[in-house]
Amino acid sequence: MSSEAKNLTEGPLARQIFIFSVPLVLSNLLQALFNMSDIAVVGRFAGSQALGAVGSTTIFVTLITGFLIGLGGGVNVLVARFYGAGQPKEVEKSVHSSLVVCLAAGVLMLLIGLIFSPALLRLLGTKPDLIDGAILYLRIYFLGMPALALYNFGNGVFSAVGNTRKPLVYLSIAGALNIVLNLFFVIVCNLSVAGVALASILTQYLSAGLILRALARAQDCYGLRREKLRPDPAMTRSILGLGVPAGCQNAIFALANLFIQASINTFDTVVVSGNAAAANADPLVYDVMAAFYTACSSFMSQNYGAGKRKRVKRSYFISLGYSFGIGAVLGISLVIFGRTFLALFTTEQAVVDAGMQRLVIMGLCYPVSAFMDCTIAASRGLGRTIVPTFIVIMGSCVFRVLWVYTVFAWFRTLPSLYLLFICSWTLTAIAEIIYFARAYKEQMKIYDPA
Repeated sequence: MSSEAKNLTEGPLARQIFIFSVPLVLSNLLQALFNMSDIAVVGRFAGSQALGAVGSTTIFVTLITGFLIGLGGGVNVLVARFYGAGQPKEVEKSVHSSLVVCLAAGVLMLLIGLIFSPALLRLLGTKPDLIDGAILYLRIYFLGMPALALYNFGNGVFSAVGNTRKPLVYLSIAGALNIVLNLFFVIVCNLSVAGVALASILTQYLSAGLILRALARAQDCYGLRREKLRPDPAMTRSILGLGVPAGCQNAIFALANLFIQASINTFDTVVVSGNAAAANADPLVYDVMAAFYTACSSFMSQNYGAGKRKRVKRSYFISLGYSFGIGAVLGISLVIFGRTFLALFTTEQAVVDAGMQRLVIMGLCYPVSAFMDCTIAASRGLGRTIVPTFIVIMGSCVFRVLWVYTVFAWFRTLPSLYLLFICSWTLTAIAEIIYFARAYKEQMKIYDPA
């Protein structure tokens, strides 16, 4: 084991998970803030129409990028399991196969985004005064999908071996440059939505290049070697078996939210812009909470590979406690300081008022999502992905669509739309917890009690 990697199977668990997660929290927080800078810059310096155009693309961007992030999560689980079990040859094969799979997925997402984004934006009922800017933003932004796929691959590998600091450093460098380029392209070059999209893809390729360079220099079994860069058939099937359902879980949330965005688009442009500004809180909270989901999967996978039964179970409960706590703190903070937060994106009071309707409801509901997402991550850490994905489809896709066409169709108010989040989270969490309890008992039968 190299000095940069960490053994997650020994030592005080709560402290280890916290130390492991802090760089991930900072990394995810920075990523959310840097992504928010796109909308903040166009909102402040290009006007509410540009804000609405970029904001209208958020759901579709999340749909595509969510799949790639989930695929990286599958890489994390597989590499962590072999690393924890002390199987360097399997780690080597999983890393090199994963790179090929993730790169192919990134190219595929690029093509899907370029081909289908205009039609989907029209299907969602994007406002006529916003759609041209939204299409332009997406067509540029999706050119960065191969880079995003490679960064998430590298992040998954480093997290699997307990090194969460390197991705943080690389993301910090790329993110700082992203803000500078946002301001330059929008204020100096007057490129508006095209400028923030261009800044995003340039910095995505920078972060991908940095993380691949670090993996190529690593001397441990997880290091990249050009001559070994070929997919192993059996390993590729395992990667797809873990990564594709994980990616679909993320994409399914976004798919269901497409119906929510279509409902938002039935209101006037002020409400659409206010929702777009307030929706920036979602990745801010979700991504920070997701650091503990990654910790949950990584710790459970390594300890499952090492046969540490008690540590597997405790990893879940500790990660759940951390994620719930940080969700509560961030959510309540957004309720209290919501108007200050929204002022980052717009100077129009009507837009702020519309945004606060979302922030108040969502801010109080964010912690509930921990019970669902952390349990999904725990099942993934045990190698179970198919059933959790089905549960998500029913609880967070089908249920939300039914809500839109029943409850929202009856009341036609913003609160009646936003309340579907906590209801779907609660139902999905109950089902996921029941499944995880059963899966844990079945998986742990192969080990004697620790």
